[in-house]
Amino acid sequence: MQTQTVNAIKRHKLYYLLILPGVLYFLVFHYVPMYGITIAFKDIAPFEGLKGIFTAEWVGLQHFKNFASSYYFWDIIGNTLTISVYRLVFGFPAPIILALLINEARHVMFKRTVQTISYLPHFISMVVLAGLTTTLLSTDGGFINGLLQKLGFEPVAFLTDTNTFRPVLVISAIWKEVGWSSIIYLAAIAGVDPQLYEAAKVDGASRLRQIWHITIPGISHIIVILFILQIGHIMDAGFEQVFLLYSPPVYDVADIIDTYVYRKGLVEVQYSFAAAVGLFKSVIAVILVVGANYLAKKIDQEGIW
Repeated sequence: MQTQTVNAIKRHKLYYLLILPGVLYFLVFHYVPMYGITIAFKDIAPFEGLKGIFTAEWVGLQHFKNFASSYYFWDIIGNTLTISVYRLVFGFPAPIILALLINEARHVMFKRTVQTISYLPHFISMVVLAGLTTTLLSTDGGFINGLLQKLGFEPVAFLTDTNTFRPVLVISAIWKEVGWSSIIYLAAIAGVDPQLYEAAKVDGASRLRQIWHITIPGISHIIVILFILQIGHIMDAGFEQVFLLYSPPVYDVADIIDTYVYRKGLVEVQYSFAAAVGLFKSVIAVILVVGANYLAKKIDQEGIW
């Protein structure tokens, strides 16, 4: 058996050499750093460097207990879940709807133009997006507030008002990714059997009924898989976007787990505590993915494993 394995490796050595860089990448940058998770259970002093990971005192679950009993715990959990649920409820169906609309367009040039325009925002960095958002919504010469004033309304401080900050986050995030996210749905729609549509036309089904009874069921397995993966990000409310747009007036509704970890880890130099909070977030994400996958299989849908 060992001889056969060795011979197989020798016979396909070129292929193994080709995948070697990828394997090394994952080992060095993904698996080896996992040992750093142990700092969540230790008390590392600031600026001890790599040595502290190995020599620091074990404190067990103390950092997790401190986090759970902290003043900010429920606020940041609530903010994270609220923003993430908004993104899930409004952001997840958006690319599906866009893909269905693009698929129904019959003019090829129009379809390509819409696709190109909707894809482009994905390639804009979050820093640029934050700058555009701030400029457009500024109370001092911003386009949106200028339009509101011309219509007779008072200017609105969108980015410093606790009632409007979350909607701004969600809408700008959807605008950035809706086109790019629709690509996989368009590919799935292209795989639906055209004969089903021909049969539906013979039966007198309208375009709307064809979408409802053929297209959507035909891509349902893709929708379920992507939904499960999205559930895994429900504890990830978009650190970069929040960090670039929020300010003290909206901390009450915008302070999320990731911004809290940033403050504790990089500003206050509490590395172990920040690692514990980050690990807590990751464990919850894994539990949510496993739970969503289990429920998907229970309702006779494909899971991710």
